[in-house]
Amino acid sequence: MRRREFTTLLGGAAATWPLAVHAQQPAMPVVGYFYPATAEQSANLTAAFRQGLSDQGFVEGRNVAIEYRFARNDISVVPELVADLVRRRVAVIAATGGERGALEAKAATTNIPIVFETGNDPVENGLVASLNRPGGNVTGISAMNLELEGKRLALLAEAAPNAVRIGWLTPDLTGPMAQAQVKYLPTAAAALGREIEIFVATNSREVDEVIASLVEKRIGALSITASPLLDSFRVQIAMGAARHAIPTIHNRRYFAEAGGLMSYGANPEENWRLVGNYVGRILMGEKPAELPVVRPTRFEFVINLRTARLLRINIPPTLLAIANTVIE
Repeated sequence: MRRREFTTLLGGAAATWPLAVHAQQPAMPVVGYFYPATAEQSANLTAAFRQGLSDQGFVEGRNVAIEYRFARNDISVVPELVADLVRRRVAVIAATGGERGALEAKAATTNIPIVFETGNDPVENGLVASLNRPGGNVTGISAMNLELEGKRLALLAEAAPNAVRIGWLTPDLTGPMAQAQVKYLPTAAAALGREIEIFVATNSREVDEVIASLVEKRIGALSITASPLLDSFRVQIAMGAARHAIPTIHNRRYFAEAGGLMSYGANPEENWRLVGNYVGRILMGEKPAELPVVRPTRFEFVINLRTARLLRINIPPTLLAIANTVIE
């Protein structure tokens, strides 16, 4: 073969090398991420989720893509948003912010792995077969909100000993979590010698109406359930309750930071980081059926002393002694 022919042949082969190398590279995996509220409301949680992915070596835009779906506090769109992620055949679905998205995802696919973040018992609501060996294509993080509702009532009763009637605010009475709480709360309140009254608010106007009715109904304290929707009204709830001199408790510290009296619960950012961690492990080949459901072991108790002074409440030394954070 003459030298010119060899050079031309070599050049033509070289031109195909990038295409061959590109064809051999694995496609970037796509993760579906669902949250029932807005992107703005969950920015800190989404960042924690991405940190969990990064801990496992997956960085968005570099070696993993994320398809985000936010329901913007409209539960009617949840089935379609989740179904869209299934149609796109994402590698894993992260269904955060409660069991509704996770249950929709489980009903829609038995093949795509699902990692949930929920406050309910995932065995009781049918997400997994057991906590240690979930089975199927679903695993995740359980924030233990049902168990912690009783603890929050007890803390509220200790901080406000004259509050015979305690209100409990929720945005929903139809979901599995809400139904379990409604069944559990009267017994928990009775054990403290208190009565419980349930209030529902799904928008800003209803929040104002509920708060305005608390004094008329002689509600001495208010517990706010874990809810992405109510989280978005935390400043409104805290300010309204303070205006009527009603002590409050929530599950997340940023409610106390917004002016609520107290908060008690697991660190939400840590839960979302764990979701990202599990998603990363599944992307590396682990099976959700063999990843046990994680339950938090550390809880934050925050007291806002500025709010206590505004409400003219003397927080007992026993509560101050066990608080993780006291806002002066």
